[in-house]
Amino acid sequence: MTLPWRHRLTRTPVLRRRRRKALAALTALAVLPAALAQPPAAASVPPPPQGWSLVWADDFDGAAGAPPSPENWLISTGHGYPGGPPNWGTGEIQRYTADPANVGLDGAGNLRITPLKSASGEWTSSRVETRRTDFKPAEGRVLRIEGRIQMPGVTGPQALGYWPAFWALGSPYRGNYQNWPSIGEFDIMENVNGIDSVWGVLHCGTNPGGPCDESNGIGSSRPCPGTTCQSGMHTYRFEWDRGVTPNRLRWYVDGEQYHSVSQDRVGDAAWNDMTGHAGYFLLLNVAMGGAFPNGVAGHATPTADTVPGRPMVVDYVAVWQNGASAAKRS
Repeated sequence: MTLPWRHRLTRTPVLRRRRRKALAALTALAVLPAALAQPPAAASVPPPPQGWSLVWADDFDGAAGAPPSPENWLISTGHGYPGGPPNWGTGEIQRYTADPANVGLDGAGNLRITPLKSASGEWTSSRVETRRTDFKPAEGRVLRIEGRIQMPGVTGPQALGYWPAFWALGSPYRGNYQNWPSIGEFDIMENVNGIDSVWGVLHCGTNPGGPCDESNGIGSSRPCPGTTCQSGMHTYRFEWDRGVTPNRLRWYVDGEQYHSVSQDRVGDAAWNDMTGHAGYFLLLNVAMGGAFPNGVAGHATPTADTVPGRPMVVDYVAVWQNGASAAKRS
């Protein structure tokens, strides 16, 4: 099916930790449906492919209920950054927290980010981002960013408003919050409303309009191979290739490429703005409601039918770089 790309509001950025008591872990798991309470099987971070080296990784090993490593991750809370746009610039309605019920390890090698709804009707969830802000390929090389993720296991009317994402933002955004989209955004995995599809999107240039057609961005989507995005783990990968001319960005799911954007498509000025700084930081979050799910649904989300407690489950996140210039390829 073809889905609308106008999924952002007039969007200033889409801005878009050790141990807790065992009771907190049990509380977090208790909100899950019985079918989802058993953690998905975790895998170790894969060894680097031949000719590649590991830059950074987290496989989320640790005790159930513990936060993700504070050495690796920051937890963003509230409805926006101080001085930044309200509702994270996207119209999403949830309040992000560091509560272990919303974010924590499951004790089986996974990170869970779980949207919840209180008795008063307030939605809460979580958003984590790497401390490192310098993910960038060396000249002539390729940077590969990958996560093995299961999207929230919910579909149909019960999924309306769910918006899980794995993405990267240009480092100048941290502390500024007014320079999006020129600093760049790579949406490695986005999904809304429990649809069996992954979206990959580039945001750049100026808003509205510009070379990346903001606030839409330049994007593509496809169903997950084999099992649906919601019923199984899949690997979502993004590559930034400085070893080809013109430079190129590529998006993959389970090793299958489905999207690509080259430097010449957006022009040197916009490309230099989004690549000429120190690099990127990575984010994982599950939003509820906002411009993208609302636009796809054709009405406001979440609704009375939307069920809480369905987590996005993250097995690992890893960044690799190849050791030499890449072969010329499209």
